[in-house]
Amino acid sequence: MRTKIEIPSCCSARRDTVDSLRVTQSAESEAVRINPARPNRDSSINNNEGMVHIAGGTFLMGTSDREGFPEDGEGPVRHVSVSSFYMDETAVTNAQFAKFVAASGYKTEAESYGWSYVFHSFVTPQSRERGHRVVSHTPWWWAVPGADWSHPEGLQSDVGDRDDHPVVHVTWNDASAYCRWAGKRLPTEAEWEFAARGGLIQKRYPWGDMLKPGGEHRCNIWQGKFPEVNHASDGYEGTAPVRSYLPNGYGLYNMAGNVWEWCADWFDRNYHSSGEAVNPRGRRASDMRSMRGGSYLCHQSYCNRYRVAARNKNTPDSSSGNTGFRCVKDDKAERESSS
Repeated sequence: MRTKIEIPSCCSARRDTVDSLRVTQSAESEAVRINPARPNRDSSINNNEGMVHIAGGTFLMGTSDREGFPEDGEGPVRHVSVSSFYMDETAVTNAQFAKFVAASGYKTEAESYGWSYVFHSFVTPQSRERGHRVVSHTPWWWAVPGADWSHPEGLQSDVGDRDDHPVVHVTWNDASAYCRWAGKRLPTEAEWEFAARGGLIQKRYPWGDMLKPGGEHRCNIWQGKFPEVNHASDGYEGTAPVRSYLPNGYGLYNMAGNVWEWCADWFDRNYHSSGEAVNPRGRRASDMRSMRGGSYLCHQSYCNRYRVAARNKNTPDSSSGNTGFRCVKDDKAERESSS
């Protein structure tokens, strides 16, 4: 029987858990900004290329599934309406993020702080020798100096052969900065879940209720005994290319597993009980931002948060090797016609 816990579990760890590793002054966070003198001029970013139009509508959000985590605020099931919008087909890739960094001069918070969280089995030998800190309640998360989006496993690692993998070690603040540069924004939780369901009603996963229909893997999650043994029978031990597996009914890839995706909302486990039913957005009830989708570290025995209704949270300055994002844009035509 699965034991449910309150801490972020395998999913993530807060940066302030090991704040003593911080190598910069807090004032330096002001430097983590886009260079306004070098705006984005890439037309493939500014238009809707690589995005899917999601026609708005009303859906049943949340779940009362026995597999769910009521303490995360997954339920109750309720009717929620969202306006039409565009969503990236995939999570933002290393190649896309590299363009952003090259064009804007942006420095991520992991680079500014000097460290980020890496899953223990991925840490490079050089980083192991240099030292690290371990999160006490999740000892598989190591705070590794030098780990960032372009050095995902720490010193002597790179993303040279992972252009089409999702960028990781990005904070909510980093993701928001990329969105501003690209003329986009982060999705609300309601938009994310509506899109992830792909037109299906109250199904557990983006493709239905069976995790492996016909024995076929549909997402990148932990295969084996967490956190010691990963058989990687789904094809990937760490991140997978962003177009791996079949897309959902709306043409969106990897809406379950692979990497957690930041959402716009402040995390509030109770906002859906008293919040708006049209285009809801979590009120600020904590210092956490919401994340959706699960990651390659999720496993049914410990953290099956790769379900479409599952939720997670972290502070907006936290980063790890299993956290990324995708962007959305408003459907301006719909908004203009309704105004």
